[in-house]
Amino acid sequence: MKLEEIYRQDLSLLIALQILVEECSVTKAAKRLHLSQSATSRILSRLREMLNDPLFSRVGQQLVPTQYALDCYQQLQGPTGQLLQLLTPSEFIAKECQQKFTIATTDFAAQGLLPLVLPKLYQLAPNIGIEVIPVQHQYLQSQLSLQGADMAICRAIGQTEQLQQTRLGLVGVSCLVSNHHPVADKALSLEDYLHFPHATIAISDGVKAIVDSSIAQFPQRKELLRAPNLDSALALLELHPLIITLPEGMAEIAAAKHGLIVKPLPFAIAPLNYNLFWHARCELDKGQCWLRDKIVDLIKPLLISNRQK
Repeated sequence: MKLEEIYRQDLSLLIALQILVEECSVTKAAKRLHLSQSATSRILSRLREMLNDPLFSRVGQQLVPTQYALDCYQQLQGPTGQLLQLLTPSEFIAKECQQKFTIATTDFAAQGLLPLVLPKLYQLAPNIGIEVIPVQHQYLQSQLSLQGADMAICRAIGQTEQLQQTRLGLVGVSCLVSNHHPVADKALSLEDYLHFPHATIAISDGVKAIVDSSIAQFPQRKELLRAPNLDSALALLELHPLIITLPEGMAEIAAAKHGLIVKPLPFAIAPLNYNLFWHARCELDKGQCWLRDKIVDLIKPLLISNRQK
């Protein structure tokens, strides 16, 4: 029998057959099926016609299943058990989850947020798998739908109207200097900022663009390096009195790790608005819902000071 022929059969009759075999009584089966006795008798007649077998014989008040009915009952145990598991809502248990997730992120999110978030996620769900890939700002909708990324942590650039999203907060921009830099022990002035050589980090986040637009009215600064990550700039600190401009959060992590000093920018700058984006295809998946909720819960406190600015 072909699949489309099975579709035309009333498969609910097979569930009724299982109950009839278990109860050996039309009356008792009717109670379990929430049907009248006459309706259950009609179901038995339809079963006999569909399966071309008498299925039961009556002995006193009891129905005795034929060998064919017993064989059908045994064969139905696996499929109906799987249907029960499929149709019964199950509770999501993080420690048992083995799903694989793909998260598209900016340079800042990959270096300044995920190092703080991932350990806590794996404490809760030690068997999940996470792949972090670069976000494609201009093609975000395609990346989250056709290309299979599950969610993205980034700014809203390009068309995002058709995506689901949750606001994470605002990310500002800070500066880093070494502890032997000439401005290490004093406030960073605009004159100092324009005088000393620079490195700009996490340029995929738009840091360079907003910094350049904010200081366009001043003399051009000497920029030695633009890079998506911090390592290249750190390698130059011993050679130059470098001022590293990069997103807040990343600056604080690097300062604590490498013994550097965080300095606020000496001029006003618009912060970056960060969101968590995902496609409707992931909306109802329990693992996806859990991961999104945890990422939002863990990241928002990291950005709260920026949201208050």
